[in-house]
Amino acid sequence: MKHVLIVDDSATVRLELCAALTAAGYAVVEAADGVAGLERVAEVAFSMIILDVNMPRMGGLEMLDHLKADPKSAGIPVVLLTTEAQRSLIDRARQAGAKGWLVKPVKMEHIVSTVAQLTGGGR
Repeated sequence: MKHVLIVDDSATVRLELCAALTAAGYAVVEAADGVAGLERVAEVAFSMIILDVNMPRMGGLEMLDHLKADPKSAGIPVVLLTTEAQRSLIDRARQAGAKGWLVKPVKMEHIVSTVAQLTGGGR
């Protein structure tokens, strides 16, 4: 079973993503900020990570930098899911190695298909 990490400070967003991805057959782990997200990455081998940009303690772009700097997590596909649509932030994320940028609100079917595409399909 493929594991997906959702890092978002909104409990509602985490709940919605968790429900959609669990129903699609993925094992989902949640974290409320980048600090907790990095702790989860040290504990579980993830197939993909979905990150919010604006979070307390550590935001998504900073967490992305940490992930890509560590050889153990550098290969994990990361998609940012946020309300932000600034071109400079999107460019920064892509330069840091993000595989995608989705603007909230987003249809759960789109999230599931994105996860399937970036994890090689299947579960």
